[in-house]
Amino acid sequence: MRKSILFIGDIAIMYAGLVLTLVIRYGESYQGQFHIHISPFSIIFLIWILVFYISNLYELSFVKNNVQFFSAYMYAMLANIGIAIAFFYLMPFIEIAPKTNLFIFILLFLALEVGWRSLFNRVLSKSGHGNNTLIIGLNQQARELYDYLLQNPQLGYNALGIIDIKDETAQGLLGKIITQKNIKTLILGPEVYEIPHIIDTLYHLVIRRMRFFELSLFSERITGKVPLAAINQTWFLANLSEGEKRLYEIGKRAFDMSFAFILGLVTLPVYVILLFINLFSDEGPLLYRQIRVGRGGKKFTTIKFRTMKMDAEHDTGPVWAVEDDKRVTSVGRWLRKSRIDEIPQFWNIFNGDMSFVGPRPERPEFYEKLKKEISFYEERNLVAPGLTGWAQIKYKLDFRGGMTIADTYEKVQYDLYYIKNRSLLLDIGIILKTINILLTKFLRSV
Repeated sequence: MRKSILFIGDIAIMYAGLVLTLVIRYGESYQGQFHIHISPFSIIFLIWILVFYISNLYELSFVKNNVQFFSAYMYAMLANIGIAIAFFYLMPFIEIAPKTNLFIFILLFLALEVGWRSLFNRVLSKSGHGNNTLIIGLNQQARELYDYLLQNPQLGYNALGIIDIKDETAQGLLGKIITQKNIKTLILGPEVYEIPHIIDTLYHLVIRRMRFFELSLFSERITGKVPLAAINQTWFLANLSEGEKRLYEIGKRAFDMSFAFILGLVTLPVYVILLFINLFSDEGPLLYRQIRVGRGGKKFTTIKFRTMKMDAEHDTGPVWAVEDDKRVTSVGRWLRKSRIDEIPQFWNIFNGDMSFVGPRPERPEFYEKLKKEISFYEERNLVAPGLTGWAQIKYKLDFRGGMTIADTYEKVQYDLYYIKNRSLLLDIGIILKTINILLTKFLRSV
């Protein structure tokens, strides 16, 4: 509901800005100009909304009045302004070139939109004050969820605390606490369902029109990841019915083959350019092959442009990459930052070893260790590994200390969310947001 309000509000601001622009320019005769401007500006508005989406400006966990939000908003608006100028002055089929009108509209929209967004974020942060929320069941997942709700008041939940339901004193006071604190939302941990008289107490509270949520489902819905600590094998039987995804898998494979082939051909000149650079900058082959673990645990050979020195792991053996990795060549460092080193993987996608979207494939040496350390790690391989994925756009890895087991644990939770909820629409969203991440990194580096 909140996302819908934000989306509708942005559209209203766009058209209000256009009307005000025409009123300022043409006075009472603005209506005649409105019919001329409405079609081309509507196309621009559609593109702007898409840019806002891939910039995460419709993610409630992101919409805060802080530096991170306004920085992302600034980059999105710079892109939108560039798109609008190119659209009106470079597209031959556009009959108008509204130099003054576009300038006035941009100024009006910025003023109205910043005001609207600031108001929305402020109201959203206060919206949970009446929605007193209590978590029943003390465990690691409950603690993480409680901290997350405290850090994100704009989600609309006023988290009051966690009750250790295994404590007999807490059991006796549960009903009283819920009544006195005027609890509106109850989040139930798995241990709650093992205590019959607590279930009976909660049942008699249904008349209060409270909202009840199961801990893992609630956490999944607001964080975009599946809490490993709160699931078991039964969860996979209940949530991963692969037969229902058959049509989606067919469509995804067709998408992968088509675009991998097209992009593979389009990027062939990159091979030639890098071949010449490689000849003069570093000894060794242009391409690098490495064994990875794919769908169903099947091993395959992935192909990349080589970014490391020859025999980089001769002394250390396989190790995770770190920031400022000494094994990486000067050209390789640029290839990694731009993700150009992964272009040859288009052919892995075309062959069916990989997909554009999915969990990142792991090396066998790390895979064997991680599946012993992390519950359900192997279940990542229920789908084909991807060039990008839900974990890549949601989890911001800090490379300063290198990849860790804890990082992988977090990423697996996002991978399982993707496997459960995957769809063509989600895949397209991930691809668009990945493009946005790459472009943002590029703009910040120049």
